[in-house]
Amino acid sequence: MMQGSVSKQSEPGLDRGRRSFIGLAGSAAVGLWGLCRFGEVARAADAPNGPADPLLATAERTSDHREPAIRRPAQEEEMRRKLASLQQRTGRKPNIVIVLMDDVGWGDFGAYGGGAAVGALTPTLDRLAQDGLRLTSAYSQPSCTPTRASLLTGRLPMRSGLLRPFLPGENDKTAGLGGEVTLAALLKQAGYATQAIGKWHLGSSPGAQPQNVGFDAYYGILTSSDDYTAWREPWRNPEIASDPARTEWASKGEIMAIVEGRSGSPGQPVYPLDLDTIRFVDEKLSERAVGFVESRKQEDPPFFLYLATRGAHFDNYAHPAFSGRSPARYPYKDVIQELDARVGQVVEALRRTGQLDNTLVVVTSDNGPMAETFPDTGYTPFRSAKGTAYEGGVRTPLIAHWPGMIAPGRVSDGLFDLTDLFVTCLTLASAGERVPSDRYIDGIDQAGFLLADAGQSARRVQHYWRGQSFMGVRVGEYKLMVRHQEVTSPDTFPYESPFQSTVSPAGSGERIYNLYIDPREQNAMLPLKQIHYPTLAAAAAQHLATFERYPPKLPMR
Repeated sequence: MMQGSVSKQSEPGLDRGRRSFIGLAGSAAVGLWGLCRFGEVARAADAPNGPADPLLATAERTSDHREPAIRRPAQEEEMRRKLASLQQRTGRKPNIVIVLMDDVGWGDFGAYGGGAAVGALTPTLDRLAQDGLRLTSAYSQPSCTPTRASLLTGRLPMRSGLLRPFLPGENDKTAGLGGEVTLAALLKQAGYATQAIGKWHLGSSPGAQPQNVGFDAYYGILTSSDDYTAWREPWRNPEIASDPARTEWASKGEIMAIVEGRSGSPGQPVYPLDLDTIRFVDEKLSERAVGFVESRKQEDPPFFLYLATRGAHFDNYAHPAFSGRSPARYPYKDVIQELDARVGQVVEALRRTGQLDNTLVVVTSDNGPMAETFPDTGYTPFRSAKGTAYEGGVRTPLIAHWPGMIAPGRVSDGLFDLTDLFVTCLTLASAGERVPSDRYIDGIDQAGFLLADAGQSARRVQHYWRGQSFMGVRVGEYKLMVRHQEVTSPDTFPYESPFQSTVSPAGSGERIYNLYIDPREQNAMLPLKQIHYPTLAAAAAQHLATFERYPPKLPMR
């Protein structure tokens, strides 16, 4: 069934999902379910101004449509003072730049232990991390479309219905984010100029395109990089590449070009894409981003720039200036070095135009690396890869940089979900009151975490989903997996494929992992960690309870 066109789920489907979890969680979750009802406000278990152990802390739910958060009044006050001082100095609200890379692994950047050690130098990103905040437990969704939807709406894919990437032939027919409210739309209401550049993959029908869901203008590729190239490759699809009639048929699957459009109109092709021109896409995107930044120098309204790169999504075709230039001399590694340079161009434009000190720059990835394209793929030290709810699929790098506002040299393992960017950016834009109240918002306000010199995360619980299946939670260093995902399949190519994996049914055996001593999730420790189980099970039950009052668009499985 097509995402975006599905009616809200019936209560029986939700009841089945709830019953299945209770069955697997046992009496601990059943007993604690009543503590997770709406209208109850949990109180902090420890001093809100001091260090807080997430396992021992409780979180406060300020309203039934908002995710509970650990209150930290001191850092929230520090955040407000910094923003007020900035407003007084500059007379304007801050600019926001989000750079979302594609299929880049947690361990690819030098700041995360990669860089030269994994065959691709990332000096620009390493400097941004050194001069800002490097998060080691930032989380995406398992694949691109769900992550992009969650970042822009502050809502998990189960609520928006955008559970998997759109495929050629359906991408242009879907309603995309239809019915959802985007960060861009709310910032636009708050007086921001909003620009989207790069990969979209949230629907290519006119009404689903970025310039018609909150952005003033758009320049980029409407779908995934491989949709423009995979069918052209003789080694992959010789039956298409060698047949002109089938080549013509395949070319109609998407708009085979970079498109450009302004609000109220569909995007128009401006740069055709094929196996040769695909290598110039990130150059085109960065040039447009630099041009946008330069155009804002003398403009009063602040801006929101959403820059989603083509790289490093398979198949990688490096720009000629970067091809073979990485130590590894593999296309993926060449592209990582190119992306580092492209980010550098945008940051330098901010610096050159005097806007860097008034701009939050966030660099992250939409999911973990793509395992099927090995050896030309990214690196993660965690278990599995893109397409799974294991850490390798959903834990991503995230660097936050803002001179004078984010203290340099900070490193934190505090939990941060990419849905948090939705609420956080609205707070930084003095537009927190615009967070929708007619739907459940999974994102948490992390502005204090980012701006306080010793800020700590306000997120206590990280939730894991894979499509319509609830997979588990993380609290502190402990992760409870209520389902198991098996990535080996005897009838698929390649044999180990996260996208062809199977998810065990609820009740087939929970697993607890300590991610500090076992980041690869190889040693399930539930028998040894019984004392932790009720806390983790209660966190899972509390999350599932939100779907009672706010039913998802698709049934849980």
